[in-house]
Amino acid sequence: MAIATAVQKGTMVYVYDAKGRQLSVHNGVLHGYTGGSVSVKRGTMIYTYDEKGRQISVTSAR
Repeated sequence: MAIATAVQKGTMVYVYDAKGRQLSVHNGVLHGYTGGSVSVKRGTMIYTYDEKGRQISVTSAR
């Protein structure tokens, strides 16, 4: 399932598919998303997750 949208609600990022089904939820600030990944900033780090919510990378935001 591809990512259709990612929405910031308070301190949480909600990730949805094209049918509006929630795929995952992450704590932090939405940094960006594509059809295959979502990036969330927490502190000085940016965490990238796949469409199943699995962490695929972490990078310094500095």
